[in-house]
Order: sequence, then structure tokens, then C-alpha cells
Amino acid sequence: MPKRVDHEERRAQIAEALIRVAGRRGLHAVGMRDVAAEAGVSLRLVQYYFETKEKLLFYGLQHLTDRFTARVGARLAAIGPAPGPRATIEALLLASLPVDEESRTFHLLYSSYSILSVTDEALAAQPFIDKPDAAENALAGLLEQAQAARLTDPAVDARTEAISLLAMTATMGTSILVGQRTEESAVAVLHHHLDRIFTAPAPGRPE
Repeated sequence: MPKRVDHEERRAQIAEALIRVAGRRGLHAVGMRDVAAEAGVSLRLVQYYFETKEKLLFYGLQHLTDRFTARVGARLAAIGPAPGPRATIEALLLASLPVDEESRTFHLLYSSYSILSVTDEALAAQPFIDKPDAAENALAGLLEQAQAARLTDPAVDARTEAISLLAMTATMGTSILVGQRTEESAVAVLHHHLDRIFTAPAPGRPE
């Protein structure tokens, strides 16, 4: 009896190969043939599942985003059953800083996809992410929860602060990648801004 093929597992296998190659060589330098060789499958099989390089790159980005979500979840699970708004925001932002191989690859590929889609019409035709404002909405919602619990100044504009935190973290991530800033410096800056926003001390940190 022929072995049944798990198509989602095969797609994930190819996406993991894309992430590994792109992490070494850069997203712009990766072709479908490179990915096939890395995955140990034929080029025809990669084309069967993804048809075009643009669809492969988009699926790879989605796969990378799923891994990032799991990474944040693991951080929160390590904190405890009720981490609270600040700890949740901190886990989300720290997970996106390129402080190890996993987060470095996430930041590098996510940034590369954004830049390539500006000048590549075929890539731009692929939806960048299903919910482009998901992170912003999540942070704004957490800051609103903190305001309701009197953990932040009620006059704070939750949406503006969420946008600022995301933009700052993304920029610091790039500065870490190019060697302009150390990981410790970036984390210290992030804590500084969270201390400014939150009026109550973070659990385990001195007042």
C-alpha cells in the first residue's frame, strides 16, 4: 500500500528549507532550486506545492510568523498563568529582537520581504501578512487593559504608544543585526520606555 503523503507536513518541510537558506544567503539570493536542494526534494515538487517563487516566499513568511507566535507563547508560559499586560508586551517585543539564531532569522527575513515587495510587483501582489495590523492592535489592546487596571497613566494614547513601541523595536532589531547596537543596549532601551509608560513596577523589578 503506498505511503500517504501529508501535504501540510511537506509544505512545512519546504518552508523550513527556505528559512535556512535565506538565513544564510539572504532572501533576495534564494531561488526555488536552492530550496529544493536544501529540502532534499525535486524542483518539480517545490513547484507543485507553490507554483511561483513569490508564493513560496509568502508561505515561508507565514510559517516564520507561526514560529514567532509559538516563541512568544513559550515566553509567556514561562512567566506563569496570568502574566499581565506589561509582561505580555515585553514578551512580544523581546521575542522580535534578534538576540539568537531564531530571532535573527525572523527579523532578517521579515525585513527583507518588506523591502523586496516594494520593488517586486509579483511579490507585492502577494498579501504581506493576513492581518497587517495584528501586532499593533494587540499592543494597543494590552495598553488599554493596563489603563483600565490603573497600571498606566489614563492620559496615555494606547494606539500611539503601540505604534511607537513596534517601530522602535524594529529599528533597534536592525541596528543589532548590523552591529550598531548591542543586545543588552536594545533591551535596556525597551525597558526604559516600558518604565515610562507603566506607572506600576514590573514583577521582579525594583521600584
